[in-house]
Amino acid sequence: MRPYKVPVSIIKLSIMSLPGGAPASELQPAGERGVTLRVALLSLVLAALFGWVIPIVDFKFSNTFLGAAHLPAGAIAVLLVLLLLVNPLLRFLSRRRVPFANGFSRNEVLTVYITSLFSLLVPGRGGENFWIPVMLSPFYFATPENKWLQLLSPLKPWMTPALSPGGTLNTEAVTGWYVGSSGGAGIPWAAWLLPLLMWGVVVLALYFMLACLGVMLRAQWAENEALAFPLLRLPLEMTQDVDHPETQGALGRFFRNPLMWIGFGIAVFIEGLNGLNLYYPDIMPIVSLEIASGPLFTEPPWNQLGNFTFRVWPVVLGVSFLLTSEISFSLWFIYLFTKFQLILAYYAGFMPRSMPETWTRGWAENFVGYQQAGAFFAYAAIVLWVGREHYGHIVRRAFRRAPMGEGERGEAMSYPVAFWGFVASSLLVLGWTVAAGVRADIALLMWLTYGVVAIGLTRIVVEGGLLLVHTGWSPLAFLSYSLGAGPGAWLASSSVVPASLVGNALMLELRGFLLPSFVQSFKLAHDRKIAMRPLLLLIGGCILTSLVIGWWTIVRLGYDSGALGMQNWWTRTGSQIGVRDAQEFARGVTPTPGVTWGWFGAGALATYLIMAARSRFAWFALHPIGLLMCVPFAIYTLWFSVFLGWLCKVVIMRFGGTDSYRKVTPAFLGLALGDVAMMLLWVGVDYWQGRSNHQLMPG
Repeated sequence: MRPYKVPVSIIKLSIMSLPGGAPASELQPAGERGVTLRVALLSLVLAALFGWVIPIVDFKFSNTFLGAAHLPAGAIAVLLVLLLLVNPLLRFLSRRRVPFANGFSRNEVLTVYITSLFSLLVPGRGGENFWIPVMLSPFYFATPENKWLQLLSPLKPWMTPALSPGGTLNTEAVTGWYVGSSGGAGIPWAAWLLPLLMWGVVVLALYFMLACLGVMLRAQWAENEALAFPLLRLPLEMTQDVDHPETQGALGRFFRNPLMWIGFGIAVFIEGLNGLNLYYPDIMPIVSLEIASGPLFTEPPWNQLGNFTFRVWPVVLGVSFLLTSEISFSLWFIYLFTKFQLILAYYAGFMPRSMPETWTRGWAENFVGYQQAGAFFAYAAIVLWVGREHYGHIVRRAFRRAPMGEGERGEAMSYPVAFWGFVASSLLVLGWTVAAGVRADIALLMWLTYGVVAIGLTRIVVEGGLLLVHTGWSPLAFLSYSLGAGPGAWLASSSVVPASLVGNALMLELRGFLLPSFVQSFKLAHDRKIAMRPLLLLIGGCILTSLVIGWWTIVRLGYDSGALGMQNWWTRTGSQIGVRDAQEFARGVTPTPGVTWGWFGAGALATYLIMAARSRFAWFALHPIGLLMCVPFAIYTLWFSVFLGWLCKVVIMRFGGTDSYRKVTPAFLGLALGDVAMMLLWVGVDYWQGRSNHQLMPG
């Protein structure tokens, strides 16, 4: 396939025709820098606050996540407070000539939103904090029967507080975190200091690597390919009139649109009623948003479908309405087609539901999982090939073989800095993994697979608008079942334990990884002409603040309350996957190349054919990101909401045309905003009442 660039005239026409689209003159950036002293101070304060609050909400109470999504409820909360409370108060004081009481500009508000994306994701579920339970749970749950203590003997002491510098078991650190100690007074910080420092090194290097990659991807994805970035639509609509209060009023057109309030009211009514039912079940009715599929699919072949749910998430429905029809259609259609494959396998004589769980760990049967892996590798290769001219220019710039372009001056880093920064941080991450005891070629393939997955998941966010993304499998598990593990195999016994634990600590729980936030933030800052380099420094400060306080809070929560009473998957079930994988790999895994690489090739070929068909036939309605999301929990819980968003858009476009679609779009944005508002309300109420496991966001 030949790479192409979208003509500028078409891009302008597309922007003009966006739902509810403003004239082109109103879309031009104001040119205000955005990164001011008060914005920097506010962002750092919020980073500290989120670093403390998010672990409590996510891990102690397991309530609705304020982060853990790429349109985080907490970031929308920050916008609401600034727009509806802080700015009106500042403007009131300004009219009374109070010094320094001018309201926040649009770029300042959006800068705070950008920094909040990072501050909310780093300390919560799906962030790079999973290493804490991963490095403790194998020691706490070790028994004479499972023989985990003997298995874990090759582990480096600096990787876990469970081991003293001499390699002996630190029972106080492990048991104290899981069962708690009185008032936190007994926290053995001496055991934690070195592991926190060493994991901090690799995590910060990983963040810098993703930041450099985000710089190199932004121009290609945002300008040359003109991707949609649908998750930026709501914050842009909410802030569109911030700089024009004298003509548009303190609240702007978005907040004065009746259709927006209709959508907002629907979400508030439903989620409000359901929340009251939780507290007063005998008085308040419930509006069920889920149909349990268990009783519906009990007989063969339908019981082969496994986990299958019809669940409506209002915020997902609202965002899905903004997607192109081919993307939203592909997300739900390919997921259902994947389920159909399980029925075909049953009729072909295979009984997928009776197969032992393999590296997909129950997210899908193994042949479907290999298809997904093949789709990731093929799609990443196609994405890089399409942008080869841009990426080639970056490489030439890095070796001083090309001059600086005009667009590069506005990037968060120059292309040579981004390229060499990416190389240096990648080598640091790779070296750290080798120092942990992983053979160099194993570490290299693990991180290459991570990079492939990171690119694919980020494209799903910026093009497909999914709030949460992940694969459901770790790179090492895929490689082990493809290449072999155990004595004399590719994954040698000496590397099994550190590779499994590092892989599960950093590469399994990718729900909140930061590459989508970097790409979205750089896109938003570039379009609004927010000063990118001061913004990157501020983002770095917020990440460091949120990371340090978040890790401190997580450690303290365990010793204060006991991790056994915290979120089950994070502290127990999921955190033991690494050691269970290590045990399985140590016994030996013999690959079946015909099956493994056959299904891998099928997924890769399907991805290529879909891309080829899209480039040649205007009527072709599929997009390959549906193949990337055919397995994990995210699409399992989101598919029906995506389907409803697609259906609403198709019906409105069919019978009302583009003009009707534009007019009703605020109602769907209001639906998303109303759902987020109720998340914030019930998080506060649940904390006040001490209630846990009340989630209005996919958990």
